[in-house]
Amino acid sequence: QVQLVESGGGLVQPGESLKLSCLTSGFTFSSYPMRWYRQASGQEREFVALITRTGDDTIYGDSVLGRFTISRDNTKSTLYLQMRNLQPEDTATYYCHFYQGAQGHWGQGTQVTVSS
Repeated sequence: QVQLVESGGGLVQPGESLKLSCLTSGFTFSSYPMRWYRQASGQEREFVALITRTGDDTIYGDSVLGRFTISRDNTKSTLYLQMRNLQPEDTATYYCHFYQGAQGHWGQGTQVTVSS
């Protein structure tokens, strides 16, 4: 059974950093590109970042480019998102995701709140 479990969210002040983790199981983690998405209250889910199977290539959404870094540890089946210089507009629930064929798999999300 595929499982994606995000953690690391919390309440931070503007300018601070957080590192999210997504611990996975039930599939061969190293075989799939992985993504982070986020969804703010009342808004559509937004693409944040993608990382290839080996971690050699990454893609970022315009709103996080230069501030967030996606990474992965295939030996631990874990996906990460290092977030720096957080701003109030980064407040959202963050989800890890991957496609297995045509089926998308999501975690339950972790809440990030940026407020002074």
